[in-house]
Amino acid sequence: MSPGRPSLFCDTGLAARIERAEAGLVAEASAAAHRRGSAGFVTGLAGGVASFAEAGSPFNKVAGLGFGGVPDADALAEVERGFGAFGAPVTVELASLADPAIGALLAGRGYLLAGFENVLGRALDGEPERVAPSGVEIRLIGADELGSWLDAVLAGFAEPDHQGGPGHEEFSREVVEWAERDLAATSGVRLYLARLDGAIVGGAALRVTGRIAQFSGAATVPAHRRRGVQSALLATRLADAAAAGCDIAVVTTAPGSKSQQNAQRRGFDLLYTRVVLLRPPEPEPGHAPASFGPH
Repeated sequence: MSPGRPSLFCDTGLAARIERAEAGLVAEASAAAHRRGSAGFVTGLAGGVASFAEAGSPFNKVAGLGFGGVPDADALAEVERGFGAFGAPVTVELASLADPAIGALLAGRGYLLAGFENVLGRALDGEPERVAPSGVEIRLIGADELGSWLDAVLAGFAEPDHQGGPGHEEFSREVVEWAERDLAATSGVRLYLARLDGAIVGGAALRVTGRIAQFSGAATVPAHRRRGVQSALLATRLADAAAAGCDIAVVTTAPGSKSQQNAQRRGFDLLYTRVVLLRPPEPEPGHAPASFGPH
């Protein structure tokens, strides 16, 4: 907690807002993958979304469950068949504040614990200060700088800054690149480049939706870490989010990670945890449900 700043309390109402925003991001990113020709599906499920963007994508998941009722067993089975048609497991990210009956339902259907992720938030009141160490400059990318942004972010993701427990997912560089392009195609997204003494050393993304600022895509080139780049990216996005009329900024991190530590230093509070549940695929050869067919 920052000096003089009260801790942010998260009730089920706030958690529902955040989970709706997350579900919207997943749905839009998956739709972007389909527009460029990838086979998959996006469908609503009990207030959340089930998404298969393309093989290996981080947007292959069920998100936002728990605040719109318990999924109907038939609808859930259809989603499971949809993932199975692509030979993929079903991954569900379930908030700890979600309806407990959903966890029991998934456990009964063979879902297994795969990991955890933390959701942190900070109330946006006043005008957050734009702070950056000497030599560090943060600004929005130009029209021709998407490639530079991708290079910086991918270089950072290629060598994770290990701290805390191991992550539950690993992705190839190609998959991450396409996922970041799909993220950039979602509504309300702003992309930022970080420079240190003129050289591009990192990048990050901000998505504004329903007065929620979603922070994502943050990475620093390994050779330039521990120079305050991530803190500067956080500070700039906080100021821009407040200026855009957002009342809360949200970031998702691996538990105990450097990213979580950086966020808490900038006044973010741990709001809740998402448990990651996985059900291995049960492919049915030659079967692709009509509502989940490739498109």
